[in-house]
Amino acid sequence: MPKTKSAVRKPSKVPASRMSLQETMRALEKAGSAQTRKTYARHGAPEPMFGVSFATLKTIYKRIKVDQELAEALWRTGNFDARNLAFKIADPASISSRELDRWAASPTARMCVGYVGYLAAESPHGRAKADKWLAASDDATRSAGWNLVGALAMIHESLADSWFAQRLAQIEKTIHSAPNAHRYLMNNALIAIGCRNASLRKSAVAAAKRIGKVDVDHGDTDCKTPDAVEYIEKCWARAKSKGFESPAAQERSRESMRTRC
Repeated sequence: MPKTKSAVRKPSKVPASRMSLQETMRALEKAGSAQTRKTYARHGAPEPMFGVSFATLKTIYKRIKVDQELAEALWRTGNFDARNLAFKIADPASISSRELDRWAASPTARMCVGYVGYLAAESPHGRAKADKWLAASDDATRSAGWNLVGALAMIHESLADSWFAQRLAQIEKTIHSAPNAHRYLMNNALIAIGCRNASLRKSAVAAAKRIGKVDVDHGDTDCKTPDAVEYIEKCWARAKSKGFESPAAQERSRESMRTRC
């Protein structure tokens, strides 16, 4: 059976030769393009931004690797691309609870909202943050909360199924009356819970059938809301074909979503 990874990451060593904030921002600015800025804007990315492709962000991440101090400096710039890079080079083992709250409360493009969820899930604060963020008064933090639920479902093995069952009940009760962006994220969390193990697969599929179609306005993009039942079954078929006991087990065997995407 393929090996799995622990959800909480161990502290990483900072490279001896570090990139400064100024060097990193220059690299990001040089890599930006008008066309990418236009694409990101359609997905809700806020200004300021350079428009750096995710492929280029990964190249810069590989050069820096892990540097929590630089990640926090990049975050403070408010630049969209700098913040995306910050998610990649952040150290989940050393990021503070307060810093996670700050990052969760900042609105971002829908294509990037999963980053803070995975960062929190890989940190020692994941379970506590899920409860806190889901109860928050602001939309951005509640969005981060639903992303965190999905991340915990996929990579945190020790959490009890009962906690995820409660989240399923919450989704089923409120998804149709939730704000537009939350409906999409709640649907994604439902899918992730259904990918955790065989028991929750059954519960999530049943809940998804009762919920029915989830309507989400994706604006001027080609994004679509996945059918939860269909997507869960596809994930299970793919994981089984690769020799994994569940889609979550397959996810735990991979590089973190923060750094591979």
